[in-house]
Amino acid sequence: MPKKFFKRYLPDSKKIKEIKALDFLGDKLHSPNLWHLNRRSVSRAFAIGLWAMYTPPLPWQQIIAAVLAIYFNANLPIAVALVWITNPLTWAPMYYFAYKVGALVMGQAAFSFDQFSELFTIEKALELGTPLLIGCAILMHVGALLGYFGIRFVWRRSVLHQLELRRFRNSPLSTAFMVRESYASYKKFLAHRLKHEKAGSAGLATKNTAKGRG
Repeated sequence: MPKKFFKRYLPDSKKIKEIKALDFLGDKLHSPNLWHLNRRSVSRAFAIGLWAMYTPPLPWQQIIAAVLAIYFNANLPIAVALVWITNPLTWAPMYYFAYKVGALVMGQAAFSFDQFSELFTIEKALELGTPLLIGCAILMHVGALLGYFGIRFVWRRSVLHQLELRRFRNSPLSTAFMVRESYASYKKFLAHRLKHEKAGSAGLATKNTAKGRG
């Protein structure tokens, strides 16, 4: 499931390689390690992307994400794509949240969001200084940790789920099986068996219809 999901939504490799800000990387962009989809490369890519999205604005975020992806052998398309969470539509609320976190940590009073968004430009935001920088640093590291361990957890759960379904598929329904399995596992088994039977019935009906037409 994880690989199929990421392949479905993964940015096209050609589009990534055509990003002008990444031209300086040259042939390094063609390294096969940067395009692999496995638990290690994807979890590292999420950590990098969610860390880099609170660094200075585009195109620097893309450059930082790409360089880190190369250094840590992470999936480059995912790392670069995630920095687009921070974009011209989300800059104000995201940097304001970082500013609020920093002001809270420092025990300072903060502007309201209306005041912040009215005067907001990247240059003016950077002039806010320490509260914004501290907030960004905190959110960068929290995001990286959540991204890394969150993906590893979800990936592992998905793999275990697929193994469980495979075991159910190969296990005949018997009294011994019912006794051995927990109630939750047995419910999963019945749901999977019912889904499998419906798919088989639908396929058989389609074949019969085709034969009738023939």
